[in-house]
Amino acid sequence: MYKILIADDHPLFRDAITHVIGSHFVGSEIIEKENLESTLELARIDKELDLILLDLNMPGMQGLNGLISLRNEAPTTPVVIISAEDDKQVVLQAITCGAIGFISKSSHRGQMTDALQQILNGNIYLPSDIMHQPNNEPGRRRRNMNEMPVERLLSLTRRQLLVLERMVKGDSNKLIAYNLNIAETTVKAHVSAILSKLGVHSRVQAILTASDIDFTHYLRR
Repeated sequence: MYKILIADDHPLFRDAITHVIGSHFVGSEIIEKENLESTLELARIDKELDLILLDLNMPGMQGLNGLISLRNEAPTTPVVIISAEDDKQVVLQAITCGAIGFISKSSHRGQMTDALQQILNGNIYLPSDIMHQPNNEPGRRRRNMNEMPVERLLSLTRRQLLVLERMVKGDSNKLIAYNLNIAETTVKAHVSAILSKLGVHSRVQAILTASDIDFTHYLRR
């Protein structure tokens, strides 16, 4: 059983996600809020929340500023963005600002269930259909702290590059194992090696640093 806060100003969507949670996570307690102010107030006093599902365009949010405010108020409570946005950069920015996942409101019931299960299991969830989008500016180099040194990428084996490419596209370890025809334990070993070689501490950091990489170029060598 989980205690989950749904922060969204659309009653129909709150009803829909409540039904998904109630059907697949029986006995969970669901709390609903419809603006950022009431969400912040609850998050401030309730330390037993297992998860907050946060609408990106809810009143008071001001885009990702609302997410940042919520992370400051409740730094230990996992927050997942739920949004009608389908832009890859918005997803990456949300993760950068502290979200542990991003669920598109256009997701069908099965996708939402799978996303929530992965998140409640302690994993990061990124929508694979959005993460498969090409970068808007091919060849653009990231001019920020996440820029990846070329020598670190060159230290990855071909199989590790393939695993990293699937990670960037939002695939879970299970899906990576299926697509690459390897065991899931092997994927986990590759992920650990990738984090070490790239000098990052989490899957999210690896995804962010590699989000603009042209994998075709590195896989040709």
